[in-house]
Amino acid sequence: MTRRALVVRHSGRPEALEATDAVLRALRDADVEPVTASQDTTPEELPPFELAVVLGGDGTILRAAELTRGTDVPLLGVNLGHVGFLAEIEPADVATAVRRLTEGDYAVEERATLDVRVVAPGGDVQDCWALNEAALEKTDPARMIEVVIEVDGRPLSSFGCDGLVAASATGSTAHAFSAGGPVLWPDVRGTVLVPLAAHTLFARPLVMGPSSVLAVEIIERSPSTAVVTCDGRRQLPLARGTRLEVRVSDVPVRFARLNPAPFTTRLVQKFDLPVVGWRGARGLDEGGAR
Repeated sequence: MTRRALVVRHSGRPEALEATDAVLRALRDADVEPVTASQDTTPEELPPFELAVVLGGDGTILRAAELTRGTDVPLLGVNLGHVGFLAEIEPADVATAVRRLTEGDYAVEERATLDVRVVAPGGDVQDCWALNEAALEKTDPARMIEVVIEVDGRPLSSFGCDGLVAASATGSTAHAFSAGGPVLWPDVRGTVLVPLAAHTLFARPLVMGPSSVLAVEIIERSPSTAVVTCDGRRQLPLARGTRLEVRVSDVPVRFARLNPAPFTTRLVQKFDLPVVGWRGARGLDEGGAR
């Protein structure tokens, strides 16, 4: 049986060309047939594949996740972006990383996604999903949107705002973090809600559990309509009276991990956090004091 690997790269980055060539050579050396995907490729257009290599920033990885979600295929991300939280390796390590991937020398990390549902005033339903976040934003720059927030079937608060971000643990380091939300470790199956420029005293970020359902309703008197964008890629309009529901999905996205370093190390490296003075457990004496 022919082994295949999906290759997705950022088409606008010149440095992606050299890295892509290295990936293709490494795959062919391992007798694995590369399958390339364009920005418009749909899952239905692809032949069966068992591995995926993604070259680009987090946006490119989010694109590749559309092609692998719901399968057992792990994604290996090669960072060609600025931060690259979802990426596993740097371009210089491509050949070794691909060899390890084809040999099965990796661990699989499952990242929870979000199910997103939009219920129009007339009852029409549209479903979407997000690996990072569902971002609700006003469509009229000069006006705010009026919303009411519901959690687990009970109203929580209502206010005017520029928008809201509902993020997964994976997305907690993206848009939600930039808006003042907390960082969640990847194994936390929850939803973060971060209001954007809310006109209310109670507008702190919230973290909900894995079984909670978050709902946001656009109030009929809202000065502006809204739009919800999932992962910056899939967009649905929200008229006045529309209801948006977000919950943790049962369908994850799988990542291939070559480095066993904990998430703490990834945070320090990606955000260049200062850790000067740390001594660790070895700095403790027998009584537990430093």
